[in-house]
Amino acid sequence: METALTKLTGVRCPIVQTGMGWVAGPRLVTAAAEAGALGVLASATMTVEQLRAAVREVKSRTNRPFGVNLRADAGDARERVGIIVEEGVKVASFALAPSRELIAELKDAGVVVVPSVGARRHAEKVAAWGADAVIVQGGEGGGHTGEVATTVLLPQVVDAVDIPVVAAGGFHDGRGLVAALSYGAAGIAMGTRFLLTSDSTVPEAVKAKYLAATVKDVTVTTAVDGLPHRMLRTEMVAALERAGRVRALAQAVRRAAGFRKVSGLSWTRMVRDGLAMKHGKDLTWSQVLLAANTPMLLKASMVEGRTDLGVMASGQVAGVIEDLPSCAELVDRVMAEAEHVLRTLPSPG
Repeated sequence: METALTKLTGVRCPIVQTGMGWVAGPRLVTAAAEAGALGVLASATMTVEQLRAAVREVKSRTNRPFGVNLRADAGDARERVGIIVEEGVKVASFALAPSRELIAELKDAGVVVVPSVGARRHAEKVAAWGADAVIVQGGEGGGHTGEVATTVLLPQVVDAVDIPVVAAGGFHDGRGLVAALSYGAAGIAMGTRFLLTSDSTVPEAVKAKYLAATVKDVTVTTAVDGLPHRMLRTEMVAALERAGRVRALAQAVRRAAGFRKVSGLSWTRMVRDGLAMKHGKDLTWSQVLLAANTPMLLKASMVEGRTDLGVMASGQVAGVIEDLPSCAELVDRVMAEAEHVLRTLPSPG
């Protein structure tokens, strides 16, 4: 199926596997790329050295196009951009809008730039700065998310920009792909659906938690870091939401102390990172501390399997996913479903 996305990136299928921290490593990205989708490495949870090693590992396993997701506000963002250019990575995606200068640097090197946005005005901004395409995530999507549903946000963005738009938030099958195409999108991006594959390195016990979840078990909370964050409702999340300010601060300090040992970060560094996230936002000190170690809260579940200590970012689609196919099986299924839907649509009139 050829779309503006497949032509731009060189992939066979208009599907993107999103860059999920602690989840989208070389194994998942390679499997997604080999399946015909655009696999995207999550670099925010890697050191610069780990990123280069991960890129080289993917390159050693596949000759198909893949991408790297970056945080545009990272202090070493330019160094990471240098690795993408030096290693010949096809696509650079961004969790936050990159600067005009970063976009230009990547494009001059022949890298396709695809920022992720959650509002029409953000899409218009990065398009004006030269982005090649944009991923737009509606409120159904996992992790930090907005309030506007994909079905409302997507057509707004498609009408506002003249670059390819990839739809994210609420997609898991071929029917969703056809729906996105009907809105004018060039493809879909899926996170939770790729997390729940046999190629994902997430511990099996954690995958079981996702599979057991209903749609109502996926909640949006600001209790973790002060920003709307879609995740599975767990006892830890419920406790954070119930806690008063003093109690929440005590819990945050205790958890921060535990994760400081795991991460090797100093208290000064954790507070500084938290304050950077606090800038311009009405966050409590407990939220500042949790914001500083949110990546470690995710690692506790996604890597170590400690669902009692960690958080599990999740799209609403977790409530309707029931199996763990391989990436190849998943992509083949989505494409077959999409083609079936397109063939069976009633003719106009």
